[in-house]
Amino acid sequence: MSDPIQGPSRRTVLAGASGAAAAVALTGPSALAAPRSAHAPRPTDRAAAQAYTWRTAAIGGTGFITGVLFHPKVKGLAYARTDIGGAYRWDDTAQRWTALTDHLGWDDYNLLGVEAMAVDPANTNRLYLALGAYAQSWAGNGAVLRSADRGATWSRTGLSVKLGGNEDGRGTGERLLVDPRDSAVLYLGTRHDGLLKSTDQGATWATAPFPAAANASGQGITFLVAAERVVYAGWGDGGSALYRTRDGVTWEPVPGQPSAAATRVPVRAAFDANTRSLYVTYANTPGPNNQTDGAVHRLDTATGVWTDVTPVKPSGGDAFGYGGVAVDALVAGTVVVTTNNRWGPVDTLYRSTDGGRSWTSLKDTAVLDVRETPYLNWGGSAPKFGWWIQAVGIDPYDSRHLVYGTGATLFGTRDLVHWAPQIRGLEESAVRQLIAPPAGGAQLLSGLGDIGVMYHDTLTASPSRGMASNPVFGSATGLAMAALKPAVVARAGWGDQGNGALSADGGKSWRPFATQPAIASTAPGPIAVNADGTALLWSFIHWDGTKHPGFRSTDSGATWREVPTFPKGAVPVADPVDRTRFYVYDTDGGAVYRSTDAGATFVKGASGLPAGDIQFRIAAAPGRTGDLWLSAKWNGLYRSTDGGTSFTKVTSCWGSYALGFGKSATATGYPAIFQTGATENFVGVYRSDDTGASWTRINDDTHQWGWTGETITGDPRVHGRVYLGTNGRGIQYGDPA
Repeated sequence: MSDPIQGPSRRTVLAGASGAAAAVALTGPSALAAPRSAHAPRPTDRAAAQAYTWRTAAIGGTGFITGVLFHPKVKGLAYARTDIGGAYRWDDTAQRWTALTDHLGWDDYNLLGVEAMAVDPANTNRLYLALGAYAQSWAGNGAVLRSADRGATWSRTGLSVKLGGNEDGRGTGERLLVDPRDSAVLYLGTRHDGLLKSTDQGATWATAPFPAAANASGQGITFLVAAERVVYAGWGDGGSALYRTRDGVTWEPVPGQPSAAATRVPVRAAFDANTRSLYVTYANTPGPNNQTDGAVHRLDTATGVWTDVTPVKPSGGDAFGYGGVAVDALVAGTVVVTTNNRWGPVDTLYRSTDGGRSWTSLKDTAVLDVRETPYLNWGGSAPKFGWWIQAVGIDPYDSRHLVYGTGATLFGTRDLVHWAPQIRGLEESAVRQLIAPPAGGAQLLSGLGDIGVMYHDTLTASPSRGMASNPVFGSATGLAMAALKPAVVARAGWGDQGNGALSADGGKSWRPFATQPAIASTAPGPIAVNADGTALLWSFIHWDGTKHPGFRSTDSGATWREVPTFPKGAVPVADPVDRTRFYVYDTDGGAVYRSTDAGATFVKGASGLPAGDIQFRIAAAPGRTGDLWLSAKWNGLYRSTDGGTSFTKVTSCWGSYALGFGKSATATGYPAIFQTGATENFVGVYRSDDTGASWTRINDDTHQWGWTGETITGDPRVHGRVYLGTNGRGIQYGDPA
């Protein structure tokens, strides 16, 4: 999402080609990681498995809804797509969304970005998804999923081209379409590889003729839409902006289209069958960022006459583009369009009942109710009607039921006045940090991309306090609790009014640091607090990978001093028992640095360890001094029992990506260890109750959630419970079945 808080989101950072690999290394699966074929030999025997019940912690969206699609022939059936969190189906009876792509695993993380979706009006159970988050050279190719049971089960076809469901243009129209003349035929418009066509319900694909030349850095085909038996295609790379085919083979520029369209991107289109009118929205960039100009035009498909029906012309300080468009299937001439990137008066939905001759701004009379998702109050300020609005839909069976997506949620109305999030079950957080407090207080604390820090009173309702305020953060970069004094919690992140804060009540309320190092505003990074809460260590790393010196405070953030012996940009870890000890892993040199004076100085400990990846991380076992575990991704897992002086490789697994601890299986035993790791020929979620001697797989093939290598922790109060951070599917938590 793009939120009102300063700082890069995982969506905006990852979208562009420039610096993309470095950005992914910071916030997602590393583009620099060794390919699967380069991994060390892996065991072929299967690990033990235990059935778990998995649920998603409720927050309420938190991500960019890039598309919403009501089924034209089935009352109460709708689908939604997201930029990094997969696709969902709306259950009208339960009034909630069901995730459809959680079966996609670690190696398929790129497929959690949904480029487009399509339904077959002639076969109401058929659903198609075009998947692929990035079209960059380091990303994998896209794929098409096809389902004959509304997404309950899938068949998959790999593509030879890349798609861009989390790149600029991800909020444009559906690039996937079932041919209105033949349900066996599908079209897929790509960004850089022209038009693909299938004649066997998506099982195989081949390049089809298209008159516009693909551009390696452009948008290509931005949407495909059917108008009776004619298919229209938006083209985002200059020249003619709209093409059509009457026979599915020969394409031509649509005659008479607006001359200004040649310098604008056609964003979306919708066809009103009652009036035979095609409405097209335009902007000067594909969005969702940087749009400053736009328009709306109507084509009478029977006569070929074009009419400019733009509600308000962008100008001066009121600069924006147009994005979403939807027509009312029940009432002729009723259409809704959305503004996008309108940061001054704030985005709105314009509605017309006369084919665009006059418009009403629905924002002007809107009553927003965000009690179910309090974070939308943005730390106490009034909720915003929306931003990044490129997805909008009108229920074909209820003219007053509208929904629209934003950078953080999906709003819906049943009377065109009262709006509330229609988001239950749809969770798209990119989770950075998780803390399960030892007793009392919060059920869970979470640090998220884009939406800061949350205090979870319960896992079944959105946090009642919303986002942590004072200050409000965009993306969280650090979250730490004092092990012997859990009321003390520190957090760091991207914020307009400061980049760090301290809590004295377990994360219920916060006080910003009185001062902060100058580098904090441009490169906030991980933070640690020692066992008794008397010392803070703050590390700094820019989103482009540039590392900076660490700083220390012993007066709750009133003053800070640089620590020259602290490895630049490293992640500090506090000893959970000894207040004088901190540990830092230098990923550049493959060495551990140790402090025995509460972080004032560091000396080198073990060396010769795996190096080269910023996500190699140390975790400290709770209730023990100097008991450290190093997750070194495909290099495996290491353990130290002497405070980092030496490490021994754990031979029970070949991969370890994120590691945490939970309640022991016995009263006096070692804490349960949880990890996203590998003991077999794939990456899964595992638990060990015997100090890492053996592992039990606790997720299954239907619960994988793409990339899960950022954070994991057990519950110190309930043996077996685990909290898992995903990169787009929120917080997953599991209990033994």
